[in-house]
Amino acid sequence: MGHARRRPKRLAEKLRQIREALGVSQHEMAQRLRHRLEASNISRYERERNKPPLEALLAYARLASVSMEQIIDDEKT
Repeated sequence: MGHARRRPKRLAEKLRQIREALGVSQHEMAQRLRHRLEASNISRYERERNKPPLEALLAYARLASVSMEQIIDDEKT
């Protein structure tokens, strides 16, 4: 029903690591994700200010060639 999604504790760190591993700026990452995001969105995700939508997480996983589970499961590295 109306339950809030639990935020993984390492999500912001993992999103930043993905972007840095790709060697792109926050602006370039926003363009690559293709979800009408701006660099400010990427910054807020990496600083734990906003929760990224599932579509953005899927795009991150595809760009990094990792599973969604690796991104959202705190026990996976």
